[in-house]
Amino acid sequence: MKASFRLRARQWSRAAWALSILFASLPVSSRVFLGVWGFESAGGVAGLFLVAGTYLHILARRALKAMPDPAEMLDEALALARFGHVDEAIALLTKAIRASPWLWQAYQYRGELYLSQQLPERAAEDFSEAIRLAPEEPHLRVLLEQAAEQSR
Repeated sequence: MKASFRLRARQWSRAAWALSILFASLPVSSRVFLGVWGFESAGGVAGLFLVAGTYLHILARRALKAMPDPAEMLDEALALARFGHVDEAIALLTKAIRASPWLWQAYQYRGELYLSQQLPERAAEDFSEAIRLAPEEPHLRVLLEQAAEQSR
């Protein structure tokens, strides 16, 4: 996907530069062919296309940093937990929460991992936050009750 984005940006930059040249040449062309200077704002429009073309050219050459995908992070965290790497899974879920603080599933999964590590207070915090974000999910209240029972 990154290569196709760069290719498209490069194509658009060339098109913008071509339009810049076209608009810059309009006053001269009209003087030669019509005998009058026409289209007084052609220089401004040509400048805009020149700036746009330069921006797209720079964008096409620059290495783009990929944005973290929270859903992918959730899947990876679940796989880590399945293989017994619970601390790494919790760290990855924390990273997913930082990337998308409205992702209630990350709070739920991290809370479940805290429950498995006998940390019911932390689990209750996560379940409460998940309930705040998704109050229509009834299973979150059941998990919060389990955390409360475990803390007794």
